[in-house]
Amino acid sequence: MSQRTVEINVLDRKLKVACPSGQETALLSAAEELSKRLTLSSNAKAIATPEQTLLMTALNLANDLLQAQQQLKVEQQENQEKIALLQATIEQALAPSNNKRA
Repeated sequence: MSQRTVEINVLDRKLKVACPSGQETALLSAAEELSKRLTLSSNAKAIATPEQTLLMTALNLANDLLQAQQQLKVEQQENQEKIALLQATIEQALAPSNNKRA
């Protein structure tokens, strides 16, 4: 997979980052999201240093990721149950039945 160098902007700092070809838009979106979250965290009165801002933002992102992964697992389980129910319903509908002969 070929790499490209993409310039991103995070909190008014320009950085050049290696990026797989075709993933430039995703990288730029991620950088924009990070910049927004860092700005929100730095505006909070309780966070005093840039290191604390980075740490709190990283923790919030990690928490969001874990919640999304957990939600995805729940949705996958629900979908598997629905598929099993549909499959059973279809099999029951297609199965020969003694009641249909009358």
